[in-house]
Amino acid sequence: MTDPDVTYPEHPSTAWQTALTMLQEVEPPFVPDGFHAMTVVLEYPPGDPGAPPHRHSGPAFGYVVEGEMLFELEGEPPRVLKAGEAFWEPGGDVIHYQDGNNRPDVPVRFTVTMLCAPDQPMFVLVPAEELAERKDRRVARPA
Repeated sequence: MTDPDVTYPEHPSTAWQTALTMLQEVEPPFVPDGFHAMTVVLEYPPGDPGAPPHRHSGPAFGYVVEGEMLFELEGEPPRVLKAGEAFWEPGGDVIHYQDGNNRPDVPVRFTVTMLCAPDQPMFVLVPAEELAERKDRRVARPA
């Protein structure tokens, strides 16, 4: 990450040298020319189910700041993400089923950076008819 031959003896701190913690590293799918990026913060109250099933025009990378999120993507089992955990989704055709608050007693707050395809909305709700057509792609939650 840094060039070992470059030093700053007059700099008042060395904390920056060990401050980085890798949360996730992925190779996202193709990103089209002309895309733009957007970073948002979402906060749901205790027990809130979050957004209805939706998709994003490009990949999204997120981090749970506080609370617990119930996270579910098409083709993957639902999972609980806790504060300090990162997540990502490929975007495009993949349905994002859940991003709700997993806890009934505290809010959940998370950030998401989305790479948005040009001239397309970053958030599109999936119609009930399409959900029914693709129900075989949804993984059941373990009992």
